[in-house]
Amino acid sequence: MWEGNQSSLADFILEGLLDDSFAHLFLFSLILAVFLIAVGGNSLTILLICADGRLHTPMYLLLSQLSLMDLMHVSSTIPKMAANYLSGKKSISFVGCGTQHFFYLWMGSAECLLLTLMSYDRYVAICHPLRYTVLMSRRVVLMMAALSWLGGSVNSLIHTVVLMRFPFCGAREIQHFYCEYPAVVKLVCADITAYESTVYTSSLVLLLVPILLVSASYASILHSVARMRSAGRKRLAFATCSSHLTVVALFFGACIFSYMRPRSQHTALQDKVGSVFYSIITPTLNPLIYTLRNKDVAKALRKVLRRDTS
Repeated sequence: MWEGNQSSLADFILEGLLDDSFAHLFLFSLILAVFLIAVGGNSLTILLICADGRLHTPMYLLLSQLSLMDLMHVSSTIPKMAANYLSGKKSISFVGCGTQHFFYLWMGSAECLLLTLMSYDRYVAICHPLRYTVLMSRRVVLMMAALSWLGGSVNSLIHTVVLMRFPFCGAREIQHFYCEYPAVVKLVCADITAYESTVYTSSLVLLLVPILLVSASYASILHSVARMRSAGRKRLAFATCSSHLTVVALFFGACIFSYMRPRSQHTALQDKVGSVFYSIITPTLNPLIYTLRNKDVAKALRKVLRRDTS
């Protein structure tokens, strides 16, 4: 795939997030604990949705895909960072860097699409409840999931192939803890003005268009909720929608911070903070925000625990 870039096949150096100080040892332990929580929380969510037939509904099936994406997202970056920190090495191979770039961008792009489609699910459930089973049939849900995975993979593959074919020069030191686009593109020693414009346009499509669609969905939802007479129905609608809106705000906010600013305004510290937020913190919080406080999921968890103890 990268045969045209033979002069740039040498390893990269990941500067990382941490050094050998005591404070950073504590920070490494904290990040590792957060990573384990993210893996455990998202894995538990997937298992509960698969195990309990009552959760085999469109909302929870889409949620299981979100958890799988979050699980793959954290697994594509944190293990390598931890391995480098523990071994004292900072290198990552050219192919390894390209692979890491592909997977993190694939999961991020797919999550953008999936969160948008999940807002449509909430729109149909609240604004058109009588047609919900028709508009959100199993076939439609599977198509939504497939579209998210396929669309994210195509977007990521194109950007990864183009980026990794550019010539890299200098010390090859990536001022980051993984091969993220803003950090890698700084090492390119060629005119990439046209490519940066393409990436910016792609970011507009993949971030702002979903935000507009989510906003349109929730404008319709708020209009429908305002017309409801039952206080109980209003509380239920706000409970399910508030979880989704919180996840959307966290994820899209961090992505816009990382990708919608001009390269001249990027600093290594800002890139790292933004990446920690949407690649570590958000996947960790999603199960807590979206599922573990949900009554249906809590019932499924109690059911599994009773089955294990009996």
